Formats: sequence, C-alpha cells, structure tokens
Amino acid sequence: MQKGRMKGNAGRGTQLAHGVFGIKSLESVLMTSRQIEAARIAATRYMKREGSLWIMVFPDKPITKKPLEVRMGKGKGAVDHYAAVVKPGRVILEISGVSMEVAKEALRLASQKLPVKTKFIVSREYQA
Repeated sequence: MQKGRMKGNAGRGTQLAHGVFGIKSLESVLMTSRQIEAARIAATRYMKREGSLWIMVFPDKPITKKPLEVRMGKGKGAVDHYAAVVKPGRVILEISGVSMEVAKEALRLASQKLPVKTKFIVSREYQA
C-alpha cells in the first residue's frame, strides 16, 4: 500500500503563533478530524469557555477505504475520512486568556484525546 512516509521533523508551525500556552507533538502521526474535535471539546469544557483556543492543524489529507468483503482490484476506494499530517515539533493547540494552571490542565485533558505524545510549551513573552 502506498500511504507515504512521514519522515523528519516539522518544518513550519513549530513556534506559538497566537496563544501563550500550547501543546507540541513529539511523534509523527495521522490525526483524524474526530480526534482533533475531541481534544478541542475537552479543552474548552475545562476552560469553561474563558480565554481563546486555536487549533493549529487542519485535516486536509483524504484517507480512502474500500468497503468490507470487496474483492481486489476495481480501483481505489471512496474517501472514508480526513486526517492531518502531524510531524514531531508541530504545535497542535494554543491557548491564551487563562491562568497557567487552567491552561496546563486543559491541554493535559486535550492531549489525552490525541494519538500522539505531546509536550506543554509556554511563550517567551509570558510573565508569571
């Protein structure tokens, strides 16, 4: 199967662009739109809709799948879902407008929904 390889580290999206706190990927993975949405819901629920949350990855890669019990051949299957290519070092979520404790717990809950190991990062402009 020719699904491609995700070699190397992320070339862009490695620094915080909007928020003060964020989570960064430590592995490469294809992240589905459902996983991204589950992480977003987990973070916003803990923050009680305070502050701002940015999703820095977008699922733009179509993943195809053939139906069950179909013989070989007859072309490529239909699009099943979409996924985002996430490489090591890529910022996934960013948060601002909340305290560090709230942001850390919200991003911890969000990272539990994701299929990748993550690291909590803080902007250089942040003053405790």
